[in-house]
Amino acid sequence: MSSYIHQQRKWPAFQWKEEDFITLLSEVSNLQGRLMGRVELLGFKLKDEANLEMLIQDVIQSSEIEGEILNPDQVRSSIATRLGLDQSGVDLVDQQVEGVVDMMLDATQNSDKILTAERLFGWHAALFQTGRSGRYKIEVGQWRTEPMQVVSGGLGREIIHFEAPHADRLSNDMDLFLQWFNAIDTLDPILKAAIAHLWFVTIHPFSDGNGRIARAITDMQLSKADEVNQRFYSMSAQIKQEKKSYYQLLELTQRGDLDITAWIIWFLECLKKAIHSSNVVIGKVIQKHQFWITHRAHISNERQHHILTKLLDHFEGNLTTSKWAKLTKSSSDTALRDITDLVDKGVLVKLGSGRNTHYVLKE
Repeated sequence: MSSYIHQQRKWPAFQWKEEDFITLLSEVSNLQGRLMGRVELLGFKLKDEANLEMLIQDVIQSSEIEGEILNPDQVRSSIATRLGLDQSGVDLVDQQVEGVVDMMLDATQNSDKILTAERLFGWHAALFQTGRSGRYKIEVGQWRTEPMQVVSGGLGREIIHFEAPHADRLSNDMDLFLQWFNAIDTLDPILKAAIAHLWFVTIHPFSDGNGRIARAITDMQLSKADEVNQRFYSMSAQIKQEKKSYYQLLELTQRGDLDITAWIIWFLECLKKAIHSSNVVIGKVIQKHQFWITHRAHISNERQHHILTKLLDHFEGNLTTSKWAKLTKSSSDTALRDITDLVDKGVLVKLGSGRNTHYVLKE
């Protein structure tokens, strides 16, 4: 047997035992349909908000899988601006954030357009606008021309987890992949997403960024399966939670034969959990909407609105008077007046005492 599936004589003629996952696939399809039905009841405004929250998760979590930590405020501002949503923005958004957002929105909002090499080159260039990955200069906006290995371990103790196809094969391999991906066929669209993800990361056509682009392609195909250009669940967020098993099964599958049944089952289970998790996010969107309906009239100034928005979206640590002053660029006296006003109106609750005093939203 050859070392890797891409070295198999019949590559990429994937095989699978449909009877092993047909019930699971049906369950996932049913969950997907029920989620889309629930989303339709939200109305336009809440649908836009839910879509925003899911895209934020997708962008942040897909990057974190690769060890890239993005600023959540910048991600929110970048996506909201592109979607034309009214969100409190930040003054400056990092190029790296803009690049990931550009790729993700193109993949999901334009899922009806064909996927081409040029489009993928554009995504890659958006991810690496400086032409570097960390300290290293890489080939940007083109198929790699160098060998590619996935390696772990220190110097002299390296473990090769995977070796990608030779660079001189990439043009033909990617042509075949793109023809298959763009073809109109009878293959279940969710099953096609699972295969596309594995196929692309096995080819590993770029010097870096293959994982993020594979997940964007997956979201693109799942958008086709949902028949909407909005995202209401985050596959990347779920993969992040199962990162260890994700890499283990990819390695196992790429070292096996062309039967990818185990990978498909893992993908479907991951997708199932992602759809279940979306109910939590949608619940928070509804809760946030109800909060503003109840308390909008109690907000006296933009500083209060700014901090309450942060508390509803994401807030690191405890809200204190000094933190309020810092975030709103105001004095401590002004911050205390703002907070006391909201406590008196029943919007915030004071907890602790002395130096441990902090404030939370009233449930």
